[in-house]
Amino acid sequence: MTQPDARQLIAILSLGNFVIGMGAFVVVGVLTPISEHFGISASQAGFMLTAYALAYTIGSPLSVALSGKFSRRSVLLAGLSLFGLGSLFSALAPTPLMLDFARVVTALGAGMVTPVAAAVAMAAAPAGEQGRALSKVFFGLTLAQVIGVPAGSFIGYTFGWQSVFVLVALLSGVVLLFVTRLVPSSLAFQVNTLSTLRDALLDYRSFLSVLFTATFIATFYVLYTYLAPVLTQGMGYGRDGITLTLIVFGLGAVFGNMLGGRLTDSIGPFRTLLIACASQVLFMPMFSFLPVNGIVFLSVTFVWSLLGWSFMVAQQTRLVAQTPQRQNVVLALNAAAIYLGVSVGSAVGGVIAEHLGMAMLGISASVLGLFGALHLIVSERWGPLSLQ
Repeated sequence: MTQPDARQLIAILSLGNFVIGMGAFVVVGVLTPISEHFGISASQAGFMLTAYALAYTIGSPLSVALSGKFSRRSVLLAGLSLFGLGSLFSALAPTPLMLDFARVVTALGAGMVTPVAAAVAMAAAPAGEQGRALSKVFFGLTLAQVIGVPAGSFIGYTFGWQSVFVLVALLSGVVLLFVTRLVPSSLAFQVNTLSTLRDALLDYRSFLSVLFTATFIATFYVLYTYLAPVLTQGMGYGRDGITLTLIVFGLGAVFGNMLGGRLTDSIGPFRTLLIACASQVLFMPMFSFLPVNGIVFLSVTFVWSLLGWSFMVAQQTRLVAQTPQRQNVVLALNAAAIYLGVSVGSAVGGVIAEHLGMAMLGISASVLGLFGALHLIVSERWGPLSLQ
């Protein structure tokens, strides 16, 4: 098989992450239609995101370690196949329990794709360009926020929530065909085993830094998981208002990804992450005092997302620099920590929404943002390497 152009390869890996991101988080945009279809509360429907995230958290590091000796193409194909089947089963699920099970299957596939795609990008990139290749591959996940989730929300409200999962299944099939064609089976890669995973977990200083990802993302998802019902209750938004808000949030995430790279280069990852934490504390309380002027609401939503998603590049830079000898496993652990944060945040948000009401989610998330800043400072103080 001839070696593909590195840019072409990275583009299809980024597209794969776009589909993974859309399939994972489109639930946020169709939470209300799903809850209405099954006759359950929004907090009960939100559990499917918790189930997905927990499955990813546990499955991703294990699958990366257990498949460490197989070709990267084989692992990507297996992951995409599982992800596509899980998405199709989600569309056909007759009960909430079966939908949760289908989401677990989907998550197990996603957990094989995202970290392995990052490893393939770094292996295929020219010397000295691995960092840029990594950011381009993860750009697909960010782009899913600006295009995939809002589009999925619009489609779900218009044609039924099942149609979104069918679309995700079809898109994963398209990516699978491109991976078959473009990813070499003989690509050299860093071999990982269960012992590599064990060493990474036992390195408590590095693991403390990884866990900051979970803390930060949990702060986000206390509110973000239930954004659609919060907007319906607080702003009176339906399909179009929710879709517009998700687009604005997604645009903030895209520009935040770029901003994070610039800030990391200019002031370092620690200070960049501190700014991201501060944005959560400052801006999320607005969602507890709705309604507000529509322009003000969308402007604050954009800035909240912009500064918040500057987190991703800074944190990845920090982790790879700390443990370059285990970068594949650390990236898998970081991806797992993202979904651990999603599961914890959505679960906490569900409890708050159930017992205190949707209006308390913004204030509660802001308080958790203070804990995130403290975690960052502690992990920097006791971490394996200072990157200020």
